[in-house]
Parts: sequence; structure tokens; C-alpha cells
Amino acid sequence: MASLVRHVTIDCADPFELAEFWAKVLDSSVSEDDNPGDPEALVESPGAALLFIRVPEGKAAKNRVHLDLQPQDRNRDEEVERLLALGATVVGDHRTSDGKGWVTMADIEGNEFCVERSAAERIATS
Repeated sequence: MASLVRHVTIDCADPFELAEFWAKVLDSSVSEDDNPGDPEALVESPGAALLFIRVPEGKAAKNRVHLDLQPQDRNRDEEVERLLALGATVVGDHRTSDGKGWVTMADIEGNEFCVERSAAERIATS
């Protein structure tokens, strides 16, 4: 059997704070074993487990790997608004007039991710 991805690991300054942000994004929770000040924090969700690790240096350039989110119970634009309310920022808006495209956002530490169309939106615009 081939290897399986166990976690997607994200370097950060404050693992617990960033894990709390992503737990809200993914409607999940931070592992019971993790506490503020810990050097790492884990968020498990049906799509992927995210492991946040404290590193001394800050983000210096564009991510080499990023997450693509697909809303499950709302459309892309509603999800963008929800994520803005959680503290994310818009980095680039790639939505098109025909309803396609995505929005590039950044989490509270500047890590970029994309919000794509929901499955229902994909069906409606294909």
C-alpha cells in the first residue's frame, strides 16, 4: 500500500490561535490535548487533519502549498463573507461574471488559501 497523508502541516507563530481560527473555518475543534502556548496544535476534520507547528521565522513569500476550500452548505460568496468575519482577508478576487472562479484569501497569520464554488454552483455553471 502507498503512503497516506496524515496531516497537512502549517508553520506559524502561534499554533493554538491559528488552530482555533481553522477549527472555526472547518466547523471542527482543536484537539483536547492542545493548549495555548503549546508548540503545536491539531485540528482534525473530515477533509484533512491540519497540524500547526511553531517556527521562529515569519512568512516571507507566497505559500508553496495551499488549501482549496469548497463550501458544503452555502455558496462561495457566502463562505467568503463568513471567513472575513472570522478574520481572514481577501488577497485576490478571481470570480468571473459567469459565476466561475475563486477567491484567494489569507488566514490570520497570512497563509493563503482559496475558496472555490460549492458543488451546487459547479453544477449550475457547467
